[in-house]
Amino acid sequence: MKQRNTIRRTLERGALATALCALLTASAHSQVSSYGDKETGENSGDQLPKVLTNVGVEQHLNQMLPLDAQFTDDHGQTVRLGDYFGKHPAIVSLVYYNCPMLCSEEMDGIASALEMVKMNPGKDFEIVIISIDPSETSELAARKKAYYVKRYGRPETANGWHFLVGKQPAIDAVSKAVGFGYVRVPGPDGKLDQFAHASSIEIATTDGHLAQYYLGVEYSPKDVILGLVEASGNKIGSPVANILTYCYHYDPQTNKHSLIVARVVQLGGMVTVVSLGSFMFVMFRRDLRLGRKHDLTSNRTDDEG
Repeated sequence: MKQRNTIRRTLERGALATALCALLTASAHSQVSSYGDKETGENSGDQLPKVLTNVGVEQHLNQMLPLDAQFTDDHGQTVRLGDYFGKHPAIVSLVYYNCPMLCSEEMDGIASALEMVKMNPGKDFEIVIISIDPSETSELAARKKAYYVKRYGRPETANGWHFLVGKQPAIDAVSKAVGFGYVRVPGPDGKLDQFAHASSIEIATTDGHLAQYYLGVEYSPKDVILGLVEASGNKIGSPVANILTYCYHYDPQTNKHSLIVARVVQLGGMVTVVSLGSFMFVMFRRDLRLGRKHDLTSNRTDDEG
């Protein structure tokens, strides 16, 4: 029996070591996803590549959105941006639907945050997603909308989600008002069909003024609620720390993709790994202590027998 217990404890310690190594290894590789040859940044230090010089988000608080800008919605109907204002505040996001990386993370972040918010799209606020790619279609917008409404889990709110496509002048008008800078970059095939851009969402007041910016791809439900409540009263918020998460860009000369990620995102990943590792370590230690107590009890019983 003692030999079996010793073997079991050895296996448990081995499982702990293996699990921690796997966790740390996964974290190390997760920061550099494999597509061609992705890297965190291209240059040493915090220097950004030249292509990102004009990429970023300038916070134009209290700026009026171009409510007369015309787009096509996910039903194929021509609409004005102003059609979504007048009754409710709105969450506004500039993305492109064929984005291979960051835009999906941003949309996932919106859906995850709103799952924790009791307010409902269409009833209390609107969600307006605008594609920066003029070649994208309303059919593609409809598929994206269906996916995220399903992910959100409240199908009755579908009328509050608006996925728009448009021509370049309308896109330019909105991106300029928002302060959303982006540039076209070539994809793996060399075609200029992808974009280098940063990630952010904006909250606009009921009358269409920009009231709050949230940067990155994860958003606090508490902050979103507060932003929507204040925007419903046409109150303008304050600037936030300008820590940006950038989408990758493609370098056709080196055949590499480079992923520029904000330092805060890397720190968050490290904290997560350490927290999970500590939790696993504590749980295994507790199991080992309980196992030793059980072994002592069993040994005493065997000796008495």
